[in-house]
Amino acid sequence: MIDRRRFVKISTGAALGGILDPSLAAIAEAAGARSLDRIGVQLYTVRRLMEKDFQGTLGAIAEIGFHEVEFHDYFGRQPREVRDILDRFELEAPAAHFPWQVFNEDPDAIIETAQAVGHRYVLLAWLPPESRSSIAQYRNLAVLCNKVGKACKSAGLHFAYHNHDFEFRPIDGQVPFDVLLNETDPDFVEFEIDLYWIIKGGRDPFDYFQAHPGRFTLCHAKDMADGGAMADVGTGRIDFAAIFAKSRQAGLKYYFVEHDDSPDPLASIASSFNYLKTLRF
Repeated sequence: MIDRRRFVKISTGAALGGILDPSLAAIAEAAGARSLDRIGVQLYTVRRLMEKDFQGTLGAIAEIGFHEVEFHDYFGRQPREVRDILDRFELEAPAAHFPWQVFNEDPDAIIETAQAVGHRYVLLAWLPPESRSSIAQYRNLAVLCNKVGKACKSAGLHFAYHNHDFEFRPIDGQVPFDVLLNETDPDFVEFEIDLYWIIKGGRDPFDYFQAHPGRFTLCHAKDMADGGAMADVGTGRIDFAAIFAKSRQAGLKYYFVEHDDSPDPLASIASSFNYLKTLRF
């Protein structure tokens, strides 16, 4: 079992560090009056821990202070069991990623699962390389997204698409991400903007917020080190205060921290959580 006392110590220590450092307090005060009222975590960050100890890892996440999680896998658990464990730790799971293959073959199963666990958003978050080599494939993807999004809306759910960096590489003079935005119906398709990957892809999130206001309901907050590697939020070069100051324009409602391959994932998400907790914009 995971030693939960360790993670309480990580969380409390990071939080006290922020409180006691007067320079951090001054920066937060000068930055603005707004702050995040909800901070979640994408569980892909702790996937190896979840595999070994599903319940203990969720308990450790709750101890850090998170109230929201975003799933990418249930690790063999049934929806009712997942819901019961979430309730035990007073966690909500407003969103979940589901595989590309299931969206193609059985979207009704996704809707049924989402309703059972209590998700509000279902997300398509990855395309296999063979399904993203042409603009025609992205146009077909837009059709699928509209279809699934319409079905989700009829079931009282939302559908969103999550980006990586490959959607920003031009194909035949067109940017695939732009194709998805332009050829999906805003009534049925929302977007989860991954701030690391859009910048890694050489694009400016502010340009997209301005061109497509209200489309970006969710985001992944992960930072970028000077060399381009992923970093804990607040330790890299991404200006989260400036980005989150545009939350209303973007449409942002949900913020999930993530680090794809941290050597100490719980320490990583605790650090990111405590940074965002003190962030003012």
